[in-house]
Amino acid sequence: MRSPHRIATLPSDHNQAYPSDGWQDESVPPEAQAMPEAPAETTAPLNPYDELGALAPNPLEEFLHETADDDADDSEAPWQPPNHRRGSRRRNRFAGLPIAGKLVVALLVATAFLALGDRWALLYAEHEAAEKLKESMHLSAAPEVDIEGFPFLTQVLDQRIDKVKVTVPDVAADRISLAQVTATANDVQINGDGPTDIKGALIREMHGEVLLSFEDLNRELGASQVTFSGHGRDQVLARGTLPVAGHDLKVRADARIQRNGDRGISTDIGRMSLQIGDLATYRPGVRDSEGLHLSRSSVEKLNEETAKAKALLSVPSIVKRIGVPDSVISAALQSDAKLNELVGSPRFINDVMGLNLIDVAMGHPELLKKLGLDPALLKGLSELTRPVLADRLTLAFRLPKLPGAGNVWLKDVSVQKDGIRVQLIGAGLGIGN
Repeated sequence: MRSPHRIATLPSDHNQAYPSDGWQDESVPPEAQAMPEAPAETTAPLNPYDELGALAPNPLEEFLHETADDDADDSEAPWQPPNHRRGSRRRNRFAGLPIAGKLVVALLVATAFLALGDRWALLYAEHEAAEKLKESMHLSAAPEVDIEGFPFLTQVLDQRIDKVKVTVPDVAADRISLAQVTATANDVQINGDGPTDIKGALIREMHGEVLLSFEDLNRELGASQVTFSGHGRDQVLARGTLPVAGHDLKVRADARIQRNGDRGISTDIGRMSLQIGDLATYRPGVRDSEGLHLSRSSVEKLNEETAKAKALLSVPSIVKRIGVPDSVISAALQSDAKLNELVGSPRFINDVMGLNLIDVAMGHPELLKKLGLDPALLKGLSELTRPVLADRLTLAFRLPKLPGAGNVWLKDVSVQKDGIRVQLIGAGLGIGN
């Protein structure tokens, strides 16, 4: 701490005034001014810090004056305990609202609680309805139920709901699964004593849609690697491969979709064919155009493959079927030029292509080997009749029976890009008790 700097004193006989002579009289109290001056030889030198302290106001003087004023006020008013509650100011503001404002606030709070209770009752009712549908329809997963209309509690008290939407995924229908069933029920009568005690419902009117997606068809019927696609309004094309006797044969089929009664869909499979490479084509059936037939390219190659042509003409039943005179056959078997002339004629090509090898080659299995066909394949094709192949490619299904009484029937069937869509309607459907 620095020690105060002492100012050297002037001689007593020095008549020059201090620098503070101009304001000393004002800053020194009257009592100090009235005091007699000490003798010059005993007067202590003036301290500049004392002069500065005289200029500053006394801090205790203001504090003492304020305390005195407060004591005077407190003596007049009666003593009360201090209020330390923080919400007093907010309550005072609320108390300052008019009565109409208070009623509006109370009404808004009550409305919020009623809306919250209404939504809770709605969610509970939707959950219970989904569980009842799952149990009654034997579903693997609960459907999605959406009850429309607000407020819900007034509809329950009236025991009547305007509209309910139900979405059921993956409904089993015979060999295939319906990808999605959506239904909108109108004018639903509720059977129950309250929102938490709904025992059942009666649907007076219902409109719905069923989707049979091609993606599900490809997965469920795709063991043979067959894919389905839409073609037009009522046709479905099936393309892919089908294993037969260890050979993967290309399959082609066209299915026509149509209604079968009020609750079913049938498919008329037509133009079915199995292609054995570029050698032959199999069409199941008993007509002349059906069966196993050599392709045009394979018949035309007989002109270059003399051994296959002679093996074909060596079977009397084949010669008889194609209607070639015996003299022409004899000359063709003895001369390659005559053979090429016979085999290369357009009539011979058409006649051989119209020959059903299944009927002929059953008694001549060696002929199949010479033509490049596996005898086991011929046996597998003979067992793959038209009904068997059609059953593998059929898309027919029937709507599952809905719970309770009432009727549901199909309204319209159409083939779209994503699958087969079926419009349905219903009336008088009962759910629960």
